[in-house]
Amino acid sequence: MKAVIKLLLILLASVYFYSCEKDKLETVTDFDGNVYNTVRIGTQIWMAENLKTTKFNDGADIPLVTDYSEWGNLTSPGYCWYNNDKYTYGGIYGALYNWYTVNTGKLCPEGWHVPSDVEWNVLENYLGGETVAGGKLKEAGTEHWEYPNTGATNVSGFTALPGSGRYQSEMFTEIGFFGNWWSSSQEDQGFPYSVYRNLTYFDGGIYWGGSGISDGLSVRCIKDK
Repeated sequence: MKAVIKLLLILLASVYFYSCEKDKLETVTDFDGNVYNTVRIGTQIWMAENLKTTKFNDGADIPLVTDYSEWGNLTSPGYCWYNNDKYTYGGIYGALYNWYTVNTGKLCPEGWHVPSDVEWNVLENYLGGETVAGGKLKEAGTEHWEYPNTGATNVSGFTALPGSGRYQSEMFTEIGFFGNWWSSSQEDQGFPYSVYRNLTYFDGGIYWGGSGISDGLSVRCIKDK
């Protein structure tokens, strides 16, 4: 009997160890050497942090653009830090990239990519749809999000932060109130724009929108299938 109990305990320990190993989150490293936590949500694996790389995945530099008028006139890749202040904002919120940078296909680490509109839809639907998915993505509390940060539970582990953005008109939007993330999908409704997702501090929804391709938004990478 003791031998049977011992065998069962060994088997249970093996199953527990296997489960823990299986559920361990992998990390991914960009060309700059920044290491990102990741999270599995449904059938997808996402970065659990905003991208902060200053280089494409082939090692080429992404131009850092701080000048206001230069940013507004860009028709080529560029990035910046919120309020041009990497020290205060870069480590927490990541960088802001224009869509010319996204459109190179070389922004995310090898084996990862900027999600398409369809892939954002898959995430949204898995988390219960437009009206509640945002709350399940947002970091809970008001350390980074403005009060009341309605609906925020972060049950997904995505840990969405309100990194704001930079308009083509050069101005930075107010940090803490909104998070905006590019998709790789572009449309043309009389002028070129790219599809993005928006989360807000005042409700738990996730919203589809179109942003000018010279705007600066956050990026989350998703793992290739």
